[in-house]
Amino acid sequence: MKIKICGIKDSETLNCCSENNVDYFGLLFYEKSPRNINLKKASELISKNKKINISPVGVFVNHEINELDGIIKKLNLKIIQLHGNENNKYIVKLKETKNLKVIKSIGIKDSKDLSKIKRYENADYFLFDYKPNENELPGGNSKYFNWSILQNLKIDKPWFISGGINIKNVNVFLKKLNPYGIDISSGVEVKRGIKSNKKIAELIKIYESK
Repeated sequence: MKIKICGIKDSETLNCCSENNVDYFGLLFYEKSPRNINLKKASELISKNKKINISPVGVFVNHEINELDGIIKKLNLKIIQLHGNENNKYIVKLKETKNLKVIKSIGIKDSKDLSKIKRYENADYFLFDYKPNENELPGGNSKYFNWSILQNLKIDKPWFISGGINIKNVNVFLKKLNPYGIDISSGVEVKRGIKSNKKIAELIKIYESK
């Protein structure tokens, strides 16, 4: 199972991820989020990452497509995550001239939400997350949905699960599901937007001892 830590903003946290064999680190380009990162800092982290070899993932929410295309090229991103209302045409346009993998987030409240999978046939991965209310951020809310909805899921693309995964519940989660990967943000923070290296290490230790 792959592990992605989302909302990385500093080199100390990135080093911790490397030391604990994290597979992906998420760079969130969304100004309303406390995990937002600017282009300069993201570029610095990606350059540093060349020495430690974790895959960077650019995370975007309803970004203007031409601007997003420019960011992808400037940072030489190979994987991006779309966490808004982007449709399949948007995904097709992004991928048409470049070697790009796309993770499409789908908010889950009940089993009916799984029908949305059919809308994104050009996505390479799916990420199933807690479905936010109107006044909540699109991710990183420390809330989870009913994971049992995914127990009998059969799709032909790899998928991540996110939403409220932390040290206290990761064991319960691992007994119920076997996704391609888990995506963690608020579950390894001391406060919103501030990662804890201790929590990252503890969670990975629990995962590896399963």
